[in-house]
Amino acid sequence: MRVFGIAGHSGMGKTTLLERLVPEITSRGLVVSLIKHSHKKNVDIDRPGKDSYRLREAGCMEVLLLGNDRWALMHELRGADEPPLDYLISRLQQCDLVLIEGFKNGDFPKLEVWRAEVGKPTLWPDWPGILAIASDTPLPAPGVTRLDLADTAAIADFVLSNAAAH
Repeated sequence: MRVFGIAGHSGMGKTTLLERLVPEITSRGLVVSLIKHSHKKNVDIDRPGKDSYRLREAGCMEVLLLGNDRWALMHELRGADEPPLDYLISRLQQCDLVLIEGFKNGDFPKLEVWRAEVGKPTLWPDWPGILAIASDTPLPAPGVTRLDLADTAAIADFVLSNAAAH
C-alpha cells in the first residue's frame, strides 16, 4: 500500500477535491481507501435508538454492523488515546492507495488545499510533508509547487507520483 495526505484548514475544499480525486484514481484501475481524522471530539456514525448504538452504549468495545450492502466496525476509545495512524492503516484491507485527510503531524507526503477566499494562511511550510499546494488563485508565498485546484487529472498524477510506500 502507498499513502498520501490531503491537508488544509476547514472550509478549504479538501472533501470536494477528494470527491473528484477518488474517481479519477479508481478509473485508472487502482483500489483506493481513505482515513479521515476529524477534529471534532465526538464523531458518531450511529444513531440513538439503533441496536448497534445501544450495544456500544452498554459497554461493547467494538460493534461490527453488517448489512446487505456494507459493513462498519465501530470502536470505542473509552478514554484511551487516539491510535496512531500506522495502527489505523493496518486495520484496512489491502489496497493500492490510502488517502489520508488530517493527521497534520504525520510523516507522509501531503498536498495542501488552499483558497484565498477562506482568509487563512497556508499550512506550508509549518506542517511536515507538504510537497505542493492545490489552489484556485496564485499562492501568497513562493517556494512551493502550485497545482491548479480544478485540474483533477494533474493532481491525481502528482498524488500517484509522490505517494509513499507503507
